[in-house]
Amino acid sequence: MSTAAQTSAWSYRLPRFLPVWQRNFLVWRKLALPSILGNLADPLIYMLGLGYGLGAMLPSIDGRPYVAFLAAGTVCASVMNAATFEALYSAFSRMHVQKTWDAILNTPLGLADVVAGELVWAATKSLFSGTAILIVITAMGLTHGPLLFWALPALVLTGLAFAALGLIWNALAPSYDFFMYYFTLFITPMTLISGVFFPTDQLPRWLASIGAWLPLAQGVSLVRPLLAGEVPANALLHIGVLLLTTVVAFAIALRLTRRRLLK
Repeated sequence: MSTAAQTSAWSYRLPRFLPVWQRNFLVWRKLALPSILGNLADPLIYMLGLGYGLGAMLPSIDGRPYVAFLAAGTVCASVMNAATFEALYSAFSRMHVQKTWDAILNTPLGLADVVAGELVWAATKSLFSGTAILIVITAMGLTHGPLLFWALPALVLTGLAFAALGLIWNALAPSYDFFMYYFTLFITPMTLISGVFFPTDQLPRWLASIGAWLPLAQGVSLVRPLLAGEVPANALLHIGVLLLTTVVAFAIALRLTRRRLLK
């Protein structure tokens, strides 16, 4: 087999969405440092201000200081926000404003490849954000033991779930202003009832039951014990919910995106 044929065969075996992911990565790489620092600033301000300021007036939670409790929630919330912003604002720009998707669709790649590439890229970018915060809180002594490395795949699953959910809203949005409804009606309330800032047993039982099944709560339930050096309870259940959310949301997003672009 010739070298060209071998290269073609190898390319065929690669995921078809990979060129879309690679294109987005190469664009992001030009501004990688400011992007990571920007994703770090907001969650760290909240963590340091609330964790050490408010935390000084609060009792420990499960034998650990409040700042350690908040750190785990902050990592997950940062991953959620990074994946959501990428799947909304950046993906919308490429789809609707810059017409990047139109250019890609004039290649052998199909719409499913484009949407899958956006999904995986948004999850990748959210992992960069979560990893940066993990490094900082580890340096601050807020993590314990080697189990914290298992938090990385948990963050990937969390990023995939929120990227898929964001792509649904992206397919429905007529403009950037439409995204504010998503943050106001879904992201912000979920952040408050998913155990990021305080234990969910402080909530009314019915509200805590709702929050327990939301994707952010699944991520928090996986990451927080791992950062404390413990194995998460019901880990397979949390993983299953995140995977199911990703698969169902991606299928809906793909269907809605196809209907929008074929109007």
